[in-house]
Amino acid sequence: MFAASLGALLTRSIDYAGMFPPCSLALEPALQNQTQYVHDPDAWMLNTFVLPVEKFDAAAGSVSLFDRKRPLLISALGAKTENADEFIGALEVATEQIRSFSSEHVDRVSVRQLEMPLPQDVDLDLLTKMGSILKSLELHTFWETPVNAAETAIALVAEHNSTTGAAQFGYKLRTGGVAADAFPASQQIARALVAAAKQRVPIKFTAGLHHPIRQFRDEVKTKMHGFLNVLGAAVLAAEYQWDEQQTSKMLEDENAGSFSFNGDFFAWREWKIATDQIKTRRKLVTSFGSCSFDEPREDLRALNLPTS
Repeated sequence: MFAASLGALLTRSIDYAGMFPPCSLALEPALQNQTQYVHDPDAWMLNTFVLPVEKFDAAAGSVSLFDRKRPLLISALGAKTENADEFIGALEVATEQIRSFSSEHVDRVSVRQLEMPLPQDVDLDLLTKMGSILKSLELHTFWETPVNAAETAIALVAEHNSTTGAAQFGYKLRTGGVAADAFPASQQIARALVAAAKQRVPIKFTAGLHHPIRQFRDEVKTKMHGFLNVLGAAVLAAEYQWDEQQTSKMLEDENAGSFSFNGDFFAWREWKIATDQIKTRRKLVTSFGSCSFDEPREDLRALNLPTS
């Protein structure tokens, strides 16, 4: 049986993105995998299926694989655009697709999240327009920028959130890819984590977090960030108001022995956070996208961290 603190840190933590690199599966086999995963004993770790809005119609034929008890939970992925006008148009298309797909497949489909890259000319006025378009949908929304713009974007999102009574906007941080130059430095991730924690902006992650602990991987010729490092640093940075330097230290730790879990708390070195407090912090530290649902679980078991 897995430790309660591990459960608190990883419950609904993985958005399955099987259609994306490096797995790059076709839509149908990716959805077939999702069907298997929702029946798996480790389904407690599974969050949503990442599905581009332009693939909604193509996915309709596989919706029958799901049911009311185990619906297809979706994180909708909107289009990348060049400017604010294009973004608003793409957002309107995405919201209409979400409404239509959800109404056509009631009880079998639930669109829980919307993820979308922001244009370079994003400002507070654009966020206000976005909120107006989305106000009739009950969605968690996460807006992505290049990592070097993360602090600015998080501050803008925080300003928007403080002036509206609508659901909070969140931020999406890219933590890797299929080549070495796609992986941000630990210091860049740390800045985003500290900014999100200080300003109480929900944050999620995508790409590169296949393994629990930071390690060098030959397939990308660089060190990949670990999801225990990233999620753990996010909750501890919020709990203890860490600065960028302290957060970076945890992100760069490659020693699995630094991480421990039991029923009462999760610890990294001398820093501890209680299980119930992890659950509280996870409300703002949500999930990470991974093209594999198997690899993270296999690696956890290899570290003697059982998942079921």
